[in-house]
Amino acid sequence: MNLSSTTARRALVKGALASTGALLLGASPALAASRTTGSRPLRLPAPTGPHPVSATVHHLVDTSRNDPWEPAIEVRELMITVLRPAAPGHRRFPRAPQMTPAAAGHFGELAPLVHPLPQGVDWAATLTHTRAGAPARPGLRPVLLYSPGGGDPRTLGSSLAADLASYGWTVVTVDHPGEASEVEFPDERPGRERLRPTVLFGPPDAATFRTMIDTRVADLRFVIGALGLERVGVYGHSAGGTAVAQALHEDRRIVAAADLEGYLDWTDGELLPVARQKTDRPLLLAGTDGFRDARLDRTWGALMAHGGPVVRHELAHTHHWAFTDHATLVPHLQAAGLMSADQRASMVGTGNPRATVPAVRRLVRSFFARHLPV
Repeated sequence: MNLSSTTARRALVKGALASTGALLLGASPALAASRTTGSRPLRLPAPTGPHPVSATVHHLVDTSRNDPWEPAIEVRELMITVLRPAAPGHRRFPRAPQMTPAAAGHFGELAPLVHPLPQGVDWAATLTHTRAGAPARPGLRPVLLYSPGGGDPRTLGSSLAADLASYGWTVVTVDHPGEASEVEFPDERPGRERLRPTVLFGPPDAATFRTMIDTRVADLRFVIGALGLERVGVYGHSAGGTAVAQALHEDRRIVAAADLEGYLDWTDGELLPVARQKTDRPLLLAGTDGFRDARLDRTWGALMAHGGPVVRHELAHTHHWAFTDHATLVPHLQAAGLMSADQRASMVGTGNPRATVPAVRRLVRSFFARHLPV
């Protein structure tokens, strides 16, 4: 295992990627790059727990695997962020940005090609409510791992991760390089530059989707082992939800999983092993009323028909990306006149983020409070 801090480098790469679990959304009309959200940057909601939160970024290297997307890399590399309750004196450390300048620049070029997001947004200006490099409060704490949606970087789960950490969990957000829109590493290596862009340029075919999920499961299992964990919770959005549900099936070290709107089948309709069999450990199936469809009902229903500790919950007035930082950022963009009401609804729903964001936080927090308490 190799641990090191990440640095920033500006790199812009254009392309289009698939956010698994949904068809590509129509991109918004091009907007002049000079248009911004006004004099104030986009803001993420503060954590609601009693603890301040520290954040450290690490580089992990799995020498036992080749990279599935780029064989020239020869090893499987991951970037993770570890969020923990911070020790006193945390205010001496700067607030961590949601994205580094290099990652934000690439995200700003790519995201409007995938989502109805405007161009010209300074994504690098958004700060999290965590303190970069601050020491953690002493003590052992239960650990939760996060796997983002297909094509999404781990940084789009910053708000929920920080909220969970503020209540006492250690939260590890995991990037899946090669399919994530961009992943920034500490340096270059043979086969890749420091900023590694996605290889996906459209909805994944059946073989690509299997590679995505198999790789994500292997990534999560590697992180669990690299960090020396014996009991862990996992949660993930969209393809990340698919992956954590399957990881629960494959790895007994995972004691509970929360699938945030990930299908439980392959794209050819074959059910995943977790859906074909009964699970004996808790699994939350959380969805939105805006994204629910026959495929979700069929695959989730197949698992629930076996019985076991599986619970399903649906959030009202929401859509697929309400489980991510877009739940707050997209309404801000609409309020600034950079997105229409329909575009906002197609991503996060029509609900007020002052209600929908706390609802998501409470749902995930209460699930893990029951099954992996602090």
